[in-house]
Amino acid sequence: MNPIQRGLRGVDRAQQRHTPFAFAVGVGRKYADDHGGALAGNLAYSAFVSVFPLLLVLVTVIGLVSSLDPALRGQVEDAMSNQFPLVGGQLTENVDTLRRSSVIGLVIGLLGVLWGSTRLARAGLFTMAQVWNLPGPARPGYLRRLGRSLLFLGVLGIGVIATTLITVLGVYGKHIPGLVVLTELLAAVANVGLYFISFRVLTARGVPSRDLLPGAVAGGVAWTLLQLCGGYLMHHYLHSDSVYNVFATVLGLVAWLFLTVQVTIVAAEVNVVLARRLWPRTVLQPPLTEADRSSMALQALQNQRRPEQHVRVTFGDRPPGGWAKATAPRTPAQVSPPASPQAPAPVKSEIPRPGSPQAGRESTDTG
Repeated sequence: MNPIQRGLRGVDRAQQRHTPFAFAVGVGRKYADDHGGALAGNLAYSAFVSVFPLLLVLVTVIGLVSSLDPALRGQVEDAMSNQFPLVGGQLTENVDTLRRSSVIGLVIGLLGVLWGSTRLARAGLFTMAQVWNLPGPARPGYLRRLGRSLLFLGVLGIGVIATTLITVLGVYGKHIPGLVVLTELLAAVANVGLYFISFRVLTARGVPSRDLLPGAVAGGVAWTLLQLCGGYLMHHYLHSDSVYNVFATVLGLVAWLFLTVQVTIVAAEVNVVLARRLWPRTVLQPPLTEADRSSMALQALQNQRRPEQHVRVTFGDRPPGGWAKATAPRTPAQVSPPASPQAPAPVKSEIPRPGSPQAGRESTDTG
């Protein structure tokens, strides 16, 4: 073993002994195991083609409602600009144009928004199923997915309206420091609630609601900080009317959405790692920790497609007597419902011993 590898393994062993670092590494490894970047790309694309027109219609409706009070309308538009940096200002500029459009055109637009936004909900359902490593039979069918998609859209719309109204309070009292701080705290609480309800709608019923709270808190707070940073950049660096600002706005919107969905996926991974205690993880393998085996088993077991298909995962690298502490699932029944604390304990005779023909490798038998 060369000095560099020896040093890296020393750092790896050190992070496993300290819970905060081990947990952070566990979340990062789980994100990588689930191909979080691909999930984030799918969600970001769905958000780009769905949320933008949804927010545009929302701004139009708010503009129509507040048209009788120009001062209130200006506050609402400022709140939208702060609520959605890079795009909020562009949306508010189109209120007058949409208000002059025909009712039929607006209805058709709303139907188009409804149809397109269901893609975001379906992408969210798929992401949560992947994050919780649900086997095929445990995933919701078409009708249940459709119902949850519509429910998610309602939650998203109510959440956006609620957080926007809170932001209006901040715009109204922007010269009062105490009111500004109170507004940001209320916005953080509202964002945490929005994350929690969204996780509950998009996650399988077998996951207890209490297991969704840590990620909701992390996601809500992170989203609030992103809004503050985005608003600061927008007002200080991205307010030019030059042609270059058009490209900056488009690219910034894509980057903003991608960063937002990454925060959401990481928040969901926090829930899974905590609920299934998927830490400490190793960075350099072998050897494997029990959390490594659990994560690898979950990745294999989620590939079950039908109840008639039987999948079993075993490991042959455990030291003598290591079977007594084995927690990695072996069959899909131990994964569904997810995070179930009543999964049957591993059987000693089913785990290969070191030196057996199966020792040193993972096996996945399907039939």
